[in-house]
Amino acid sequence: MTTAPEPAKISPYLTVNGASDAIALYQKVFGAKENARMMAQDGKRLMHADLTINGGRVLLSDEFAEFDGGSAPLPDRKSPVSVAVSYDSPTEVDATFARAIEAGCKSELDPHDAFFGSRFAMLNDPFGHRWMLVAPLPQQA
Repeated sequence: MTTAPEPAKISPYLTVNGASDAIALYQKVFGAKENARMMAQDGKRLMHADLTINGGRVLLSDEFAEFDGGSAPLPDRKSPVSVAVSYDSPTEVDATFARAIEAGCKSELDPHDAFFGSRFAMLNDPFGHRWMLVAPLPQQA
């Protein structure tokens, strides 16, 4: 286990079915760095994991119904919460989106130049979580 970065003021905590697989996906798509991983007593599920994604922190665990913990998103329903990842350039949005689709994520909104002055895209990962990718558009002269 490595020392975790300074905690962000707010960090999403995702509950998933298959936390180890989710971490592998987030590493491939977002370049996530794993800061900590704590296995559950059953040796199969993750009790807690701490990731750094693009300078921010995402925490996650497997579902633990026996502890009345959080529930993973249902397969037939969209997550009621989105995780926004901000980038410095529109090309980063496009590249991340392409990696995500290649890794099995589903497009909800393809990358486009949005009316609010940003490159924007939305996708759903195979674990039921929605991700928003955003970067400022260059200023028009």
